[in-house]
Amino acid sequence: MAESSTADRISQAALAILEAEGSEAVSMRRVADSVDITPMAIYHHFSNREALLDSVTNQQFATLLSYIEKRSMRGSPETQLISAMEAYIDYAFDRPRIFDYVFAQRRPGARRYPDDFRARRSPTLNPIADVVRAAMQTGQVKKNDVWEVALELWALTHGYVALYRAGRFNLSEKEFRALVRRALRRLILGLKA
Repeated sequence: MAESSTADRISQAALAILEAEGSEAVSMRRVADSVDITPMAIYHHFSNREALLDSVTNQQFATLLSYIEKRSMRGSPETQLISAMEAYIDYAFDRPRIFDYVFAQRRPGARRYPDDFRARRSPTLNPIADVVRAAMQTGQVKKNDVWEVALELWALTHGYVALYRAGRFNLSEKEFRALVRRALRRLILGLKA
């Protein structure tokens, strides 16, 4: 039990540093100081900095998935897809530096399209693909490549969020969200059968 507790404390410290200052600030020494252990003690739980950041990243995919699941995944495919994309925006606004690290920085071992996605290794894109697949099977959306359509919806939302985070919009958060919702509706309209 103590092993897992220490690993959890290490992960939480790394996550706090990552969110406060970005990935560059996460070092084994800095994390160890936060947890009040020696830097070498971290290596009993994580083989290196990348393994620690991978662990934190995987936990964050689970966190994002919980954002998606908290949103209503009921109703029409359009409602479900827009809800899921709004959950993605919620996550990006709630955890901006973690969002940047997880989704906008090159990371060793990050999942890659198409192989990892088609093999259902993406816990956060799987629910989107499932909605798209069901909508295609019921004839509500034109038959197409499920994973390409799911990726297109995600990429549209991600692109807007990345531009917003880079200061490219002179819009309030509410106006920005409305803009993304309209863009998603137009995209989904083009997919309808």
